[in-house]
Amino acid sequence: MRSARRLAPGFLSLLCALALFGCTPRESTPPEQPATIVVGFSQLGSESGWRLGNTRSIIDAAQNAGVELMFENAEQKQENQIKAIRSFIAYQVDVIAFPPIVMDGWDTVLKEARDANIPVLLTDRMIHTEDSSLYAGFIGSDFKEEGRSAGEFLLARTAGYDSVRIAEIRGTVDSAPALQRSEGFYEVIDGNPKFTIVESVSGDFMRTKGKECMEQILADHRAIDVVYSHNDSMTYGAIEAIEEAGLRPGVDILIITVDGEQMAIDLLREGKINCVVECTPMIGDMIMELAIKLAAGESIDKYTYSVETVFTEYDALDGLPDRGY
Repeated sequence: MRSARRLAPGFLSLLCALALFGCTPRESTPPEQPATIVVGFSQLGSESGWRLGNTRSIIDAAQNAGVELMFENAEQKQENQIKAIRSFIAYQVDVIAFPPIVMDGWDTVLKEARDANIPVLLTDRMIHTEDSSLYAGFIGSDFKEEGRSAGEFLLARTAGYDSVRIAEIRGTVDSAPALQRSEGFYEVIDGNPKFTIVESVSGDFMRTKGKECMEQILADHRAIDVVYSHNDSMTYGAIEAIEEAGLRPGVDILIITVDGEQMAIDLLREGKINCVVECTPMIGDMIMELAIKLAAGESIDKYTYSVETVFTEYDALDGLPDRGY
């Protein structure tokens, strides 16, 4: 912990006062207060209800844990995240945490953090690197397992189908969730000749792009049986496009989505979505718990995964509490 790295203005004023007036004897010295842990967090953006919920979870958790949070929004740009990480290094924070917008291109800046003896915690998303010592640990979802869950629902739901034409709306190109949600999904359906991926396009995890992708898919391939969308925001846009085309989402086209936002659960209840694979953003408390351990010099597990659920059209959802995002 870097408790002596900064001199507060109030402390400087105290030094000046002592120099001018001298020291007077005291009967007792108050106990030293523990130094506040400083965590630098570079959020990748605010592209969805999921991301906004994730941000709220992190800010609230830091406040509850008594952690000083330096928070930066990268606005969907890797260069902004790298700039923020370098600013955290210059400030000498105790821990750096961030969800990498893409998987590649982090080695240089993370080596700089390591050289400064600042541990790095990856949240929500993983990176590609041959040197796993560049980060202390990861906390978030198992994206490949989410893809498998989507594929397993599809297998069961289309058991009586002779052929299934699938449109996949993927997330940000080269991001961990986009790559791994596809890998897990394909693991389940590959080798089954009745499944055909007619389109696999990136909607960048954004509602407007999800709608644009679906409009183009329907223009190119009118006969679509299933949409597998990598997040709820893109799903909402896809549903708009499906309805504007005169088709019924959840009936004419089966909808499988990932995230579990409140709106997605509401659409599941309405029958416009058939399956919601949960990817919880509420990991702020765990992030702070791990950051406090790292700041104290303790070791943590390399990978910590969230416990998540799959919600389907067959489930009783009336008693489900509000999602909070």
